[in-house]
Amino acid sequence: MIKVKARLGESVEQMVKRFKKMCEKEGLIRDMKRVSYYEKPSEKNRRRRRKAARSAKFSTRY
Repeated sequence: MIKVKARLGESVEQMVKRFKKMCEKEGLIRDMKRVSYYEKPSEKNRRRRRKAARSAKFSTRY
């Protein structure tokens, strides 16, 4: 759960901006978009395989 405490002299707009930045950093926006529609199990498996292939590709580079 993301919490934003008000800093001294900080406006509401600045707090909202910090909150949005924290959400983006945590990946919440991306997850919300991904689960907002139905994804077939075969599509989930395909996405997971692509992600694993990408991470394997980057780990063997160095």
